[in-house]
Amino acid sequence: MIDMIGVGPFITIPLIISAMGGPQAMLGWILGAVIAMSDGLVWAELGAAMPGSGGTYRYLGELYGKGRLGKTMSFLFIWQMIFSAPLSIASGCIGLAEYSTYFFPALARPFFRLDIPFAGTIHVGINLAGLTFIAVAACLVAVLLAYRSITVINKLLRYLWVVVMATVAWVIFAGVTHFNSAIAFSFPAGAFSLSRNFFLGLGSAMLISTYDYWGYYNVCFLGDEVKEPTKTIPRTIIISILLVGLIYIVMNVSIIGVIPWKELIKGTGSHESRYLVSAFMQKLYGHWAGALATALIMWTAFASVFSLLLGYSRVPYAAALDGNFFKVFGRVHEKHKFPYVSLLTLGFVGLLFCFLSLIQVIAALVVIRIIIQFISQTAGFLVWRSNHPEAPRPFRMRLYPLPPVISLAGFVFVLFSRKDFVVEVWYAAIILAAGLAVYFVRAFKRREWPFSNEALNEEI
Repeated sequence: MIDMIGVGPFITIPLIISAMGGPQAMLGWILGAVIAMSDGLVWAELGAAMPGSGGTYRYLGELYGKGRLGKTMSFLFIWQMIFSAPLSIASGCIGLAEYSTYFFPALARPFFRLDIPFAGTIHVGINLAGLTFIAVAACLVAVLLAYRSITVINKLLRYLWVVVMATVAWVIFAGVTHFNSAIAFSFPAGAFSLSRNFFLGLGSAMLISTYDYWGYYNVCFLGDEVKEPTKTIPRTIIISILLVGLIYIVMNVSIIGVIPWKELIKGTGSHESRYLVSAFMQKLYGHWAGALATALIMWTAFASVFSLLLGYSRVPYAAALDGNFFKVFGRVHEKHKFPYVSLLTLGFVGLLFCFLSLIQVIAALVVIRIIIQFISQTAGFLVWRSNHPEAPRPFRMRLYPLPPVISLAGFVFVLFSRKDFVVEVWYAAIILAAGLAVYFVRAFKRREWPFSNEALNEEI
C-alpha cells in the first residue's frame, strides 16, 4: 500500500480534475481501479504460479520461453527500466519540489524554457526554475543516502509507513468533517455527454490514475522473501488495490467537497495547484496546518524517491548477474556490497528527467511501461494459459479470460484516447527499437538466441 500511495495522490488531483473539466473526473479513479484490479489478477496468478523473485523479468522468460524469445523479452524489460525507473524517481522529486513552493513561492518562477520539436507540431519542453534545482537536489540526496550499507538504509525506512498513513488519514478526516456535497457534485453542463472530448478527457484522467495505482505488483519482485507466496502474493495484491482504491476515491471526493473544482481548473499552473493539499489544510485550519501538511508530504515524496531508487537499482544488477544484461551493472561496492553502477546510472538519468514537467514525466512513464511491460506480460499470460493448461496454478482468477482482456483494453484506451498521445508513443517506440538493436548486436556477439547454434540449426 505504501508503494502504491507514495506522493502520487498529493500531486495529481489538479491534473485529473482538469483532464475532464469537472468532478466527473472521479470516473478516472474508478475505471483506473477496475484496470488495476484486472491487471492485478494477472499478477496474482503469475505470482502464485511462479513465486520466485524477479516479477516481470522472471515471468516474461517463462511465458515466452527461457533461452529463446523469453530472453529477448526479459532483456527489453530491463532495458526499459533504465528509462522508466528514473521517470518514476523524477516524478517524486518534481512533486517534492512543487510542494516546496508553499514555503518559497519564488521557486516556481521560470527563468528558462526550451521547446524541442519532436514529432510534427508536438514539442517537448525543458523547464528551468528554482524548483527544478530543488528536484535535482532531492535526487542527489537520495543517491547519496542510498550509497551505503543496506543495514543503515533499513533504519531510515522503518517508520516510513507511519508518516504516509498518518498524512493520508489526516487529509481524509479533514475533508470528511468539512464535506459539502453541493460543492463536490456540482457537475458542469454536458459532463456525461459521450462526446469525443469526453473520451479524450477520460483517457487522460485514466492515465494519471494508472500512475497513481501502480505499485500493487511490487510484492512479486520479492517472491523469494515472502512466506507462503502462493497465498500471500494474491491476497497482498487484491487487498492492496481494494483499500488504496477506497482511500483515493474518498480522499479526492473529500477535497473537491471543500475546494470547488472550478477553482482547481482555474488554478492549474498557479502556485496553489502545485501544493493543493497544503492549500486545502490551510483553508480548513490555518497556516500552521498548511505548513505541517507540506512538510509531511515533502517527507513522503522524498521517502518514496529513496525507496524507488533503492529497489529499482537492484533489478538491472540481478539481470547482469543472470547474464542477460550488461556486466557493468553487476559491479558492487567493495566495502558496502551494493550495486553502485546500477544505483548511479538510475540516479543520473532520473536527475536529467527532473528538467521536464510533471505531466510529461507521468505520461512518458505510463506509456513506456504499458507498451513494453504490461501489454507484453498480459498477452504472454493469455498465450501461456492457453498452451499450458496442465501448469500448476495455486491461484486461479475468476471469470477468466475477462480480467486480462479488460486490462488489455484499458491499457490500449489509455495509450490512444488522449490529445497529443503521439509523443509518448514515439518515446516508447524509440526505446523499444533501440533495445531490440542493442539486444540483437549483443546476442550476435555472444552467440545467443536467435544466433545460437541450436537456433540456427532449427532454422536450417
